[in-house]
Amino acid sequence: MDLENQKRVKDLAEEHGPENIVVLLGAAEAEASGLAAETVTNGDPTYAGPLTGVSLGLKVYHVCEPEVKAEFDPQVYEDQISMMEMVLDVDEICSEMNSIREQYCKY
Repeated sequence: MDLENQKRVKDLAEEHGPENIVVLLGAAEAEASGLAAETVTNGDPTYAGPLTGVSLGLKVYHVCEPEVKAEFDPQVYEDQISMMEMVLDVDEICSEMNSIREQYCKY
């Protein structure tokens, strides 16, 4: 997660309260999704950005997780995400996201 997005997430959590924020990711690889998820839950593991040492504990999901997918209009999901989903390892992404949530989410 780039430094600008870290700042945006931090500012939004401060403004609205971390219990009111849900971060939705769309990275193509489980490792990249996990790194971004860890950043918004436990703090920046690279020690480079505004979330270094900041444990927000935010709710975080990937767009391809079943509970998120169910919230979309099916036609919008089909048009915008389904092609990409066919080439992703959705099970690996879901596993990574579940692991991060179990370890670090507070809300």
